Amino acid sequence: MGTLPSAPVEKVIVTYKSQAAEAGSNTAAKSDAAEKAAKTGEKLAFERRLAGGAALVDLGDSATKQDVTEVMDAFRADPAVASVEPDIRAYAMAVTPNDTEYAKQWDLFEATGGMNVPAAWDKTTGSGVTVAVIDTGYAAHSDLAANTVAGYDFISTSSDARDGNGRDADAKDEGDWNATDGECGTGSRASNSSWHGTHVAGTIGAVTHNTKGIAGIAYGAKVQHVRVLGKCGGSSSDIADAITWASGGSVPGVPANATPAKVINLSLGGASSTCPSVYQTAINGAVQRGTTVVVAAGNSNANTSGFTPANCSNVITVASTSREGNRSYYSNYGTAVDVSAPGGETRRATDTPGTVTTPENGILSTLNAGTTVQSTENYKPYQGTSMAAPHIAGLAALLKSAKSTLTPADIETAIKSNARPLPGTCSGGCGSGIADAAKTVNAVTGTTTPPTGTVFTNSTDVTIVDNATVSSSIAVTGRTGNAPSALKVDVDIRHTWRGDLVIDLVAPDGTVRNLKASSSSDSTDNVITTYTVDASSEVANGTWKLQVRDVASGDTGYINSWSLTF
Repeated sequence: MGTLPSAPVEKVIVTYKSQAAEAGSNTAAKSDAAEKAAKTGEKLAFERRLAGGAALVDLGDSATKQDVTEVMDAFRADPAVASVEPDIRAYAMAVTPNDTEYAKQWDLFEATGGMNVPAAWDKTTGSGVTVAVIDTGYAAHSDLAANTVAGYDFISTSSDARDGNGRDADAKDEGDWNATDGECGTGSRASNSSWHGTHVAGTIGAVTHNTKGIAGIAYGAKVQHVRVLGKCGGSSSDIADAITWASGGSVPGVPANATPAKVINLSLGGASSTCPSVYQTAINGAVQRGTTVVVAAGNSNANTSGFTPANCSNVITVASTSREGNRSYYSNYGTAVDVSAPGGETRRATDTPGTVTTPENGILSTLNAGTTVQSTENYKPYQGTSMAAPHIAGLAALLKSAKSTLTPADIETAIKSNARPLPGTCSGGCGSGIADAAKTVNAVTGTTTPPTGTVFTNSTDVTIVDNATVSSSIAVTGRTGNAPSALKVDVDIRHTWRGDLVIDLVAPDGTVRNLKASSSSDSTDNVITTYTVDASSEVANGTWKLQVRDVASGDTGYINSWSLTF
């Protein structure tokens, strides 16, 4: 978890015996502080009375360890004093996870497109909650194993299950590949196994602080794999039974769930203008048992009303957003959407379908390298509302853990009412906005969210010219004092060879801080990232500039947008 900083002691807490005058009189306490100051040669001052009755005495910010020792010894020698102790510092314990791929999980922490998850971990990590992933089952992965509890295989047709039998207690993912086009109906395409359920599970509950892989949103929770998707998808009858079983309900011929889930993730769906009664009945039963049901909106760039179970009642339907905070180009939309969450874009909307051109903008999670059957574990970025939904399922687990009395309706209301507007664009309806994990957790635990400052943005495109310098300006107003020592600079620059670019932040007084140097070997597209700079020597108000210099010829681009968070 890292080493805590060593802060100097500037104050001491003095508790007087109940019969002493200083125990109830601030005047007497002030006089005693002055007496101890004269005795020790230190500058002591009575600051205030604490709620427990003790006196807080200030030594000043120049006191050494020896000075503190002398002062405490002087108070201890006083027969009127019951105890004296230093006023020590405490620190938030949710430090940056040491998972090796955490820096790539923009969806958790970036100010523009992320979900503000790390700031929630001080209060809850999801302990005591089981999240059911009703999906393709489990591909063995060491970054999930410790957080996985026994599930069930609900695929009733053995040929679809590929395990030689029907329903059983083994939720192993046997692969959902299709060998030939048309195998699963007209228009279906041959494809490799997706290991979809394992990817979804990693976002929710990957083991965290284990010096490997990724961090899970609710890494203190347990994940339960409930297998319903195999060859050619899954049936509504199997999925409905899985919902019932996962939430602690009874399914004929199936043993009771020993660890019922308080959150269910359904990153699946099909086309239907209405919610089938078999789904709605199962969902209603789950909610009545106290289980929150989270559903992906769908990936057809169409109205969610035409897809199920996203159009069912009593669920939280989730649309997908990009790293830039826009509705993902593929995401469904509409009034059925309750909230949005990062689902990523591993390619641009105009890129060839099936290609991966912007992997850094996808959702990185646990996976398997097998093309058909399981092979070695790995990690890969995916895109989809299937990736957005587990962000909300993970948040629901954090909330249920933080306050066990919350109902599914309470959880849905909290998530929606504490979401933030999309910083980008959404045509068609993206619900209440992008979920904010920390703000939502703080709301249900009755704590106040620390101010995160104001975001100033310029989203006007600026063409980057070869062998020239261009800039984009942001006028910062309404702030007092200097800029932060950890000023967040979110940059979205589209360019076909980012190594050509030198990027600087120019303060209102003209001071230049370099954000990125050029590199002849960096041929990757685009600069979409967040820089943190110490700007505490600069007055906050004024015109700030993002300055971009293209040092070579042949590749082009533009500043898409950038922002400052004060």
